[in-house]
Amino acid sequence: MSLLMPDTGLLFWMTVVFIIVFLILKKWGFPAIIKMVEDRKTFIDESLKKAHEANERLENIKQESETLLQEAREKQVQILKEAAETRDTIVANAQDKAKAEGVRLLNDAKAEIESQKQQAISEIRAQVAELSVQIAEKVLRNRLSDDKEQNALIDRLLDEVANKE
Repeated sequence: MSLLMPDTGLLFWMTVVFIIVFLILKKWGFPAIIKMVEDRKTFIDESLKKAHEANERLENIKQESETLLQEAREKQVQILKEAAETRDTIVANAQDKAKAEGVRLLNDAKAEIESQKQQAISEIRAQVAELSVQIAEKVLRNRLSDDKEQNALIDRLLDEVANKE
């Protein structure tokens, strides 16, 4: 039974040593341990606060990036729309210029054809007049004495024929 029940002397000295160790720990140990626990708690609280702030910043950055991405998409759509409008304007202007150039070329061609037609008619008239003069000269040699009168007569006759048509 002596193993389970210590002597009173031993119990006394164990109690004295326990009280001395307890007082030493109370004076220097517990404050250091409490200070370390409080420092650790403060560090953890600050870390949690920083993590929360970092999460908020990250969320703000996500929102800003989404906003910037949306703005970029809107600008892209606007730029594409402006490019399409510019393209359509350029195409319309080119078509208008092509039509105007076509009309101008057609009018120039018509004028050239009319000019050549008038020139051909004049040449034909001159040739007809010349042939008529030659024929008339042979036929009417006695009646008309010079070429001027013959040409005037032929022009008058051709004008009459042209007016009848």
